[in-house]
Amino acid sequence: MSTASTGRPAVRFLDRATPPHVVTLVIVTGLSALTMNIFLPSLPDMAEWFGAEYRLMQLSVSLYLGVSAALQLVIGPVSDRFGRRPVLLWSIALFTLATLGTLLAPTVGVFLFFRMLQAVIAAGMVLSRAVIRDMVPAEEAASMIGYVTMGMAIVPMMGPVIGGFLDEAFGWQASFALLFVLGLAVLWLIWRDLGETALGSGTRFADQVRQYPALLASPRFWGYCLAAAFASGSFFAYLGGGPYVGSEVFHLEPGRLGLYLGAPALGYAVGNFVSGRYSVRIGINRMILLGAIVTALCLAVLTLLAATLTIGPNFFFGFIVSVGLGNGLVLPNATAGMLSVRPELAGTASGLGGAIMIGGGAGLSALAGWALGFGGGALPLAALMLLCALASVVAILMVIRRARRLGL
Repeated sequence: MSTASTGRPAVRFLDRATPPHVVTLVIVTGLSALTMNIFLPSLPDMAEWFGAEYRLMQLSVSLYLGVSAALQLVIGPVSDRFGRRPVLLWSIALFTLATLGTLLAPTVGVFLFFRMLQAVIAAGMVLSRAVIRDMVPAEEAASMIGYVTMGMAIVPMMGPVIGGFLDEAFGWQASFALLFVLGLAVLWLIWRDLGETALGSGTRFADQVRQYPALLASPRFWGYCLAAAFASGSFFAYLGGGPYVGSEVFHLEPGRLGLYLGAPALGYAVGNFVSGRYSVRIGINRMILLGAIVTALCLAVLTLLAATLTIGPNFFFGFIVSVGLGNGLVLPNATAGMLSVRPELAGTASGLGGAIMIGGGAGLSALAGWALGFGGGALPLAALMLLCALASVVAILMVIRRARRLGL
């Protein structure tokens, strides 16, 4: 069947005759997600090990996210020029070396340095989306991204659980040792399976970056980016404050804390399944709106109850499942939307959109850690997450309003 008859863009694979397997994309994206959260139950123990305050140790989350955001500004254009495959191979190799550095770090400063270098693994999340968009059109891309991230959701759901048990059995270093081994395995997998889906443009990097204004001038691109950024902002605030709430407010041990910290991934898996099943039928804008509203309503109830009642960990983390559910509905569809504003710049759009989303997440993660230091139990974290969810609703409503004006 020809490309014209299927309606799909022509795709050439330079290194292999077939596209990468979906499982490969799931694993590559999963390693990015696992790196972000596997060590969260160990943060209190890591602070004690290095003789540092929790707020300083929490920078291993916010600094990581900040560097990840900056790198995504580079990863997208570089992959549009040179192709997805070489960028991924170099990124995974550097990630593996940085992970070895975290294991050997003698001080908290050295650890944070190598932790920031680990952020190069962001290429896995950015380019797996770009690879999908290289192969299929917008609505189908949303569906495929949904299925990929649904399968990958198992990884972050189990990550804190595994990290908590590894911490209790072998110490905090065990989580980073696992990441090192997985980095080597994924490097081999990419080399063997991931074919090239984008011909390098051959243009200079500076010329690629000059195309950012074409995206930044688009209200649709901004709308999708902000909807995704604020929806994921609720989750990133949780990453920054959740371990503190679990250990200092609810006094949970690392193993049990790991189980609770994986709560959003359960909702995320369900949300991505719904996205994969119904995005083509319902449309990406409606799916984004549904996810944003679900998250906002549930967090509004949690915030109200946290302000008026004494709640326990089952209640608090149970409501946090809604954050994962909303993200599972919002992110695949918002990503497909931002990548489709200028399809020929899919890699650039993925990197720029990811930088906006992760950069905002870095700030919110740090803000959550700072706000919780003033007391108030779980209320400051719940309120911050609610504000993010409400902003996501506003952003997608602006996209829908403009689409109606333009008759899209």
